[in-house]
Amino acid sequence: MTLTQWFVFFLIIQVVHFLATWKLYVKAGFKAWEAAVPVYNAYILTKIINRHWSWVILLFIPVINVIMLPIFWVETIRSFGQNTSKDTFLVVISLGFYIFYVNYFLDVEHIKDRSLTPKTAAGEWISSILFAVVAATIVHTYVMQPYNIPTSSLEKTLLVGDFLFVSKFHYGARTPMTAVSFPMVHDTIPKLKVRSYLKKPQIPYFRLPGFTKIKRSDIVVFSWPVDTVTQFFVKNGIKVTKPIDKKSNYVKRCVGIPGDNLTIVDGKVFIDGKPLDLPEKAKPQYSHKVTTKKPNDIVNLKSLYKNYDITDPVISPKGMVLPNGNRLPGIPITYEKARLSGFNKYRNIGNEYIISAMTKDEAENLEKKSAIISVEPIIASKGEKESKIFPNNGKLNWNKDQMGPIYIPEAGKSVNLTPENIAFYKRIIEVYEGEEMGIDNKVSLNGSQVLINNSPTSSYTFKQDYYWMMGDNRHNSEDSRYWGFVPENHVVGKPVFLFMSWDTNAKGLFNKIRWDRIMTTVGGDGKLVSYRYLVLLLILGYIGISFFLKKRKEKQA
Repeated sequence: MTLTQWFVFFLIIQVVHFLATWKLYVKAGFKAWEAAVPVYNAYILTKIINRHWSWVILLFIPVINVIMLPIFWVETIRSFGQNTSKDTFLVVISLGFYIFYVNYFLDVEHIKDRSLTPKTAAGEWISSILFAVVAATIVHTYVMQPYNIPTSSLEKTLLVGDFLFVSKFHYGARTPMTAVSFPMVHDTIPKLKVRSYLKKPQIPYFRLPGFTKIKRSDIVVFSWPVDTVTQFFVKNGIKVTKPIDKKSNYVKRCVGIPGDNLTIVDGKVFIDGKPLDLPEKAKPQYSHKVTTKKPNDIVNLKSLYKNYDITDPVISPKGMVLPNGNRLPGIPITYEKARLSGFNKYRNIGNEYIISAMTKDEAENLEKKSAIISVEPIIASKGEKESKIFPNNGKLNWNKDQMGPIYIPEAGKSVNLTPENIAFYKRIIEVYEGEEMGIDNKVSLNGSQVLINNSPTSSYTFKQDYYWMMGDNRHNSEDSRYWGFVPENHVVGKPVFLFMSWDTNAKGLFNKIRWDRIMTTVGGDGKLVSYRYLVLLLILGYIGISFFLKKRKEKQA
């Protein structure tokens, strides 16, 4: 919905509210016209229901207002003596229209000093839960959101099984665009596995002011721009169109900001011809071919975990023969799968392996082992075509290790449009700055002329900023190299704090917890610094102070 449509919708709501409540306003000692003035009528209503004026603010916070509206309906009828479970059920199930019946057909009186204490234990629990959900949703939506790392694309910096907090306020919190959704969940209601939101109405994009901008090498959480899967990482063949804020969340490193000219040469990123400056914690990794002196030496690769920090090894032995005699050349097998299956089951597998997620230093250290002949990075050659690479038109001889130059669009800046470069910007014009903004844009070609909505054009001016996101695990990351730019309105936030880390491959409960990663910051250079003892001290301090204040209050009573 556009701003104009929302304004009209808002006015309709005001008219409905006036018609449903004006008599109740009068019975409460106010004027009928006070039920008709937008915003002011909500303030007067808080007085009628004997609630704090700050409830008015909650009515205008997206998602929160969906929770608050039923609360206002129930509080309104209860302020006029309609306290039964039947009344509560009717006002909620009728989406508030039961108030019309109370307003016009019942002889009710306003209870001025109505007790706000629930009359039953169940009512008290429901009240507490509702406002806990409201508070948690505000924090989750506008301040800080928990996030779990599901893939190894940022291996070495963020590991699979890391649980972290994503700051919404660093880059400015993006207000929800989906007006009606289930609180505290993303695109799917857990267990039920059904959509957690209504596709319409949609609220226009708005972002609160932040105190920093996205910089090169920042780790960023964002809504995956080309997401069409029903659930995150569950690709069941059914494609869906999702609102921006309900697309699956990805986390990558920003390697290109608006206005940059980006090139990838031999797997390395260059900005305006200069190598990308990465922080010390960032450790780019590539697939390597390892050749051992002896065949069947997969057993000796157990040391990868322990001595070489290879946390995401994929071993692809050539000519592997399974116990049943079937030969499976080149089938990848993780170290963990080989360990669980018993290394002795893998025979005649040759002396060449492909191992992913190795840094340059790790490869050099591994090559020094006496059992190793060589460790060579597997880098695609220049001119070698990879069909899935952006801009996905199959005309460029690009691959994941050799790309560019690519211009990263900047808001307010223009580019010349030609048949040769239109593939880079077609989705921007049609989708990101078209249908997702409520605009029906259509890009086409007429010979050597680019057409937008059938009108010849030679340039285009971008309406928002764009970014280029990549994983540090260069050969095991689905990122901008495959689907292109990340629009500014898809940015979710900045990972700032790692509160838990769980290693599913480890044995034993104690060993599964990566203790050295708990309560550490995500950003910064150098080694991880843990704040777990400080956090524990603050928690104990809070408990102690709360206990002391409670005891003092009991004595005073």
